[in-house]
Amino acid sequence: MSLLGRISSILLLTLIAYKSSAQIPAPNIGISNLRQKVFSTKTDSLKIDTISIIPNTFSIPFVAAADYRLDFVSATLFWIKKPATDSVTISYRVFPFKLNPVAQRMVYDSVINNFYIKPIEINKGLANSQNKIFDFGTLKAEGSFGRQIGFGNSQDAVINSTLNLQLNGMLGDSIEINAAITDNNIPIQPDGNTQQLNEFDQVFLQFKKKNWQLNLGDLDIRENKSYFLNFYKRLQGVSFQTTNRLSKSVQSNTLVSGSIAKGKFTRNILESLEGNQGPYRLRGANNEFFFIVLANTERVFYDGELLQRGEDQDYVINYNSAEITFTPRRMITKDSRIQVEFEYADRNFLNANLFLSQEFEINNKLKIRLGAFNNSDAKNSSINQVLDPKQKQFLADLGDSVQRAFYPAAFLDTLSPGKILYEKIYIGADSIYQYSTVPNVAIYNLSFVDVTQGSGDYVSDFNGANGKVYKYVAPIAGIKQGRYEPVQILVAPKKQQIVNLGVDYAISPNTNVKVELATSSTDVNTYSSKDNGDDRGWGAKFQLTNEKMIRKDKNLLLSTALEYEYVDRKFKPLERLRNVEFTRDWGLGINTIPIPADENIIRTSIGLKNKNNHAFNYQFINYNRSDNYNGFQNRIQHNAIWKGWTLANSI
Repeated sequence: MSLLGRISSILLLTLIAYKSSAQIPAPNIGISNLRQKVFSTKTDSLKIDTISIIPNTFSIPFVAAADYRLDFVSATLFWIKKPATDSVTISYRVFPFKLNPVAQRMVYDSVINNFYIKPIEINKGLANSQNKIFDFGTLKAEGSFGRQIGFGNSQDAVINSTLNLQLNGMLGDSIEINAAITDNNIPIQPDGNTQQLNEFDQVFLQFKKKNWQLNLGDLDIRENKSYFLNFYKRLQGVSFQTTNRLSKSVQSNTLVSGSIAKGKFTRNILESLEGNQGPYRLRGANNEFFFIVLANTERVFYDGELLQRGEDQDYVINYNSAEITFTPRRMITKDSRIQVEFEYADRNFLNANLFLSQEFEINNKLKIRLGAFNNSDAKNSSINQVLDPKQKQFLADLGDSVQRAFYPAAFLDTLSPGKILYEKIYIGADSIYQYSTVPNVAIYNLSFVDVTQGSGDYVSDFNGANGKVYKYVAPIAGIKQGRYEPVQILVAPKKQQIVNLGVDYAISPNTNVKVELATSSTDVNTYSSKDNGDDRGWGAKFQLTNEKMIRKDKNLLLSTALEYEYVDRKFKPLERLRNVEFTRDWGLGINTIPIPADENIIRTSIGLKNKNNHAFNYQFINYNRSDNYNGFQNRIQHNAIWKGWTLANSI
């Protein structure tokens, strides 16, 4: 045999010895291959042997072959119909080997058990193990905790951290706890381009028992049971709710909340431009331009219709720059009526909220509601705005005329190439400022504020390399010609209180009466005691409704209602009372806010509705104001559902 043939034979024998899939002889088989065994018939299958059975040698006395199925290779019997006896005797012959063996040196599915050194174990942290990072006992916890390190060739190393944790479970045997903690060391608002938002920084803890609930952290409180005390607030604090049955016929529901306000509510009427989808910048209650809108607090109305947020919906909003942009679904024209209600971060003073809601329900016929809300700025705890004694005295002398809180903002400074400075020029008893580059004269650093056209004495002159330069323009016939003033706007601390009492009574199963009375106290400048006589206002509402079945065979329902509403000119609600286009419906305009006046509204209505959801309603409304406005409206509405179509008509 040649050398090459010998080498091939040696390699072949080596491979055959190393691994083979051929039949492997079974040890200790014995001389005869005939087997006879007794098996129980209680199970659905029987493992006859460990090696394969020779076909046509298998037999069970007194049992038909159709009553079972035999796998000869794996030597397994499956009963199709079990015999009546509790055991059977089986005779068969076997091969000296198993027909389908697998021979291998290592079982790779359990390779982890073959390491000489124990591998590194990764601790998932939140698992219920002995070596977990956070130990929450019996509470179920899930979430993530992360650290991030960023560095570059032109910056220092930066460490960012994130935490996302959810907890739920029982404390002891009766208190249920739910917690959601989300933290990011860069506290920014989420992008307003989707309908659903995920907050970056949230802490929420909730404890529940049978009849009470305690919430702590970031809270959303919505009150919509009352007409005059109706609001939605995003707060940081604590709330407590409890429901108690005082007797068999009396049930009490209580809600108490104390918190630090995240922001302030305001309403903008945007001046739309033809074909301009945005962005449109929002303004604060004090005409601020630079603020952060609290996420998910905005409500945008287009021609009286509430819009949906999202890139595939009606608009998107940048909460950090307070800018709103409309999608092509809503084409903006100069005649578009756009209103935006929102809350924004206002940190001039520490602002605290207290809210109490108490409701008694008696015999399922009488409901008594009491609500109280207090919102106040801590005038001695300023945050972003730091006032000196002269500025506080200026606000104290101003009274309620906070719209004129323009404090002179001229500071002495030294001339340098990067500054825009002014000189003071005296004209009689008055003085003006003029841009100058003369070292000994240009000593004033000014801050100009836009006070609207016709309210200032300065206009923009030109844009310098380091900012805008303003110049003085003299009044003509006593009318100011400018738009800017060298002042700073001071924000006065405010306080608002509302107390509300409501009664609902079911005179009969078909007749109900509702009465509500509210009072508000609004002080727009708590530094000053001047003009405090107009702080308190009143509001009242009465409603009587009745429903009567007049044709039982056709299920014809007659509905009647009578309503009266009175609102004092001094009453200040927390948010808008009526629909968003109420003033336009009465011809008062939408872009102008009517002068406060005493309001009286009378509404009467009558309607019919049948079993086919056809409804006809007539309504008469009288709106009277103390400024000699008196209006009347007659409305006819028809609604119907026909073959899946909804029809709505109104005149």
